[in-house]
Amino acid sequence: MRRFHGPSRLSGIAAALALTACLGAIDRPLAAEPDHHKVVPAGEVTFGAGPPFLPPGVEMVVLAGNPGVAGVFVLRLKFPAGYVIPPHIHSQDELVTVISGQLGVAMGDTLDRDAAHPLAPGSFVQLPANMSHYAWADEETVVQLAGMGPFDITYIDDADDPRINGRD
Repeated sequence: MRRFHGPSRLSGIAAALALTACLGAIDRPLAAEPDHHKVVPAGEVTFGAGPPFLPPGVEMVVLAGNPGVAGVFVLRLKFPAGYVIPPHIHSQDELVTVISGQLGVAMGDTLDRDAAHPLAPGSFVQLPANMSHYAWADEETVVQLAGMGPFDITYIDDADDPRINGRD
């Protein structure tokens, strides 16, 4: 007489096959694994012209993804000394890490440099979607920005939007 000591090996295999069949019915997981990894050594990070939706003087490099389409992206921005991004909002969360220099970030519809102390390298800021904020750099500053695309920016005052008023 066989005694029951837990699930048989066959029932374990059957359960594994059933789970595999269920997972196979999912067309694509929400966060699909990339086909390969990506490495960008520091010496190969090459900044180019900044995007037209930011005031002139900024430089940018996209490290991963494409900020213009749906999905995760990571980019770096290099701000010259004295750079200001006027009050604006985004439709998605913005995740910012200061790489070098110092970045001032504060919330609100009016630029007020006394509203926050500049953040040192290694500092991190999460800016929720639709929260009005602004930023400035008194010295050359590099930040890494990550988020979900498509990336967008809406300035609180249309007069601050370089797409409307040019980047000159």
